[in-house]
This record gives sequence, structure tokens and C-alpha cells, in this order.
Amino acid sequence: MQQTRAARRLRTVLGHLGAGAPVAYSTSGTVSPARVQPQQFQYTLDNDVLTLEQRKFYEDNGFLVIKNLVSDADIQRFRVEFEKICRKEVKPPEIMIMRDVNSLNSEYIASEKMVSKIQNFQEDQELFRYCTLPQILKYVECFTGPNIMAMHTMLINKPPDTGKKTSRHPLHQDLLYFPFRPSDRIVGVWTAMEHINRNNGCLVVLPGTHKGSLRPHDYPQWEGGVNLMFHGIQDYEEDNARVHLIMEKGDTVFFHPLLIHGSGMNRTQGFRKAISCHYASASCHYINVKGTNQEALEKEVVKIADRFGVTADDVSLKDIWKFKARLVKGERISL
Repeated sequence: MQQTRAARRLRTVLGHLGAGAPVAYSTSGTVSPARVQPQQFQYTLDNDVLTLEQRKFYEDNGFLVIKNLVSDADIQRFRVEFEKICRKEVKPPEIMIMRDVNSLNSEYIASEKMVSKIQNFQEDQELFRYCTLPQILKYVECFTGPNIMAMHTMLINKPPDTGKKTSRHPLHQDLLYFPFRPSDRIVGVWTAMEHINRNNGCLVVLPGTHKGSLRPHDYPQWEGGVNLMFHGIQDYEEDNARVHLIMEKGDTVFFHPLLIHGSGMNRTQGFRKAISCHYASASCHYINVKGTNQEALEKEVVKIADRFGVTADDVSLKDIWKFKARLVKGERISL
């Protein structure tokens, strides 16, 4: 009964936000309603794109869903290009092709069924077009300002879970992977390439957690195994309110890099697809992660780079990000 009342409250709140406002469905908790009292904006910049209610929603909750932002035609083009990459018909340089831990011991077949994710597609002209779509950059500028860098790219192909729960993604904060600041001028953008719900492993967010600090992360001790670089927060409160983001094809969520989020298992027989890019203001600066809770992550990334022929003496986490960052709007300043 309490859960039903919470869901009704959430629908009432979001109903007041009007067309283009965030849409999500609560399970164990609710998001903060957009506040009406005067406030100082910290996480969004003055612009004429977001409504006042949308700005307040993001300020309070750390995420914002814009409905139907990317066209079916664009999504189909991204899907076709992804399938070509999986079949090795195109081989973009620098791209990282990842497999689910549960399929690593099986024979590789050039098919999308063997690929759980591709990362670093900045050299693939067709997929990188997603990062330059004007309708996306229009909203990105609300968080980063006019000089925009595309920092990290992904297309996620969440596989059907085999029963070992390896298709889930632990709750985490994306800032763990980023050696640049300030965090408030970074934004993640994630577009559903099909209908996404709890059954096929939608995103789950913990509203308001972007106001906290970067938490310690490590690999979760899951019996079925865990995928490479799927780090999880070790000390989050189990009773935190959660919101599951039910999204239609083309819906796009913008979220703060400190927002705690993850995704559940894919209980269907299909592959759940989404395309994503993290952006940062070109005025952000790199930091030295030595002595921070990002140092262990840097060591792991350097080891991975070593597999591709880059020796540990030659590279740091900062170097890797500088290498793959791309200017998409305005002027490149610091990054």
C-alpha cells in the first residue's frame, strides 16, 4: 500500500512538470518534487532551454529525462552500425569491444549476441554522430556551458541473463572513472534505443545522491561473477529511495556524475540497447588521483592499457582521457 501511495505521489509531481519533463516510476521511494521557493542553482546554468521546474528537478534529484529526444531514424542507424562492428565489417580504431563475463569461455562468433558493450567509439563517424546531435547538445550546454567535450562513449547491449545475474550493473558513481573536475560541469547522457523497463534491466537511480561525495568502490562479491570495470559502491544505505527509469525509444536521461545509479538483470530473451556519452565543460581541469579513492582504478586502467601495448611507464589515467576526449562544440580550453 505504501509503495502504491509513493507511486501516486510521484505521478502527481511529474504531472505538474508538463510536456518534456522527466518521467520515471518509483519503486521503493520517490523523487523530490520541484521546489517552488527561491533557490541558488548549483548544478545547472542559466539558459532558456530548461524550464524552471526542470532546473529545480535536476538540482534536487540529480537527473532529468527528456522524452522522445532522439529520432527512430537515428536510432536505427546507430543499431545498424553497431551490428556491423559486431560482425567485424567495420573496425574503428581505439574501440573496446566487451563481452559478458558469463560468455568469456565460449567460442567467439562475430555477432551482436557475443558483445555486451562497446566503448570509445569516438573514431566511428556514424556512432559518434550521436554525441554531436544538436538536440542533445542543446541540453548538455545547460550543465556544461557552451564549450563542450565528449569524454566517454558507450553503446550498451545488455544480454539476456543466464541465471547467474551477471547482466546487472552494481550501484555506482561515474565520477570514479573521471580524473577531471569540477563534477558539477560534467553530465552523463543515456538514450534508450528501445522500450526499457524493469524486465529488461532499466536504469535505477537514487535521487539526491549527487549532493554527496565520491564513495569507495570495489568489485561486488557476486557468486556468478562480475564484468570488467563494473565497480560498485561498498557503503551505500540499503534503504535509500530508488527510482526505476521506464523509458521509450528515443527518451534520454541527463544525470550528474555523482548520482548513484545502476541497472538490474535482463530477464527477457532479447538484448537491451542504449547509447551513451559523458560530456564535460572544456574548462574542466585534470587532477592527480594519487592518494585518492580513484588511485586503485587508475592502476587497473593502466593494466588494461598495457594489454594494448601501452606500457605502465608511459601512461596515466589523465593521459588516457586526454587521448580520447573530443571537442563537439565551442573551444577546447583545458581538457
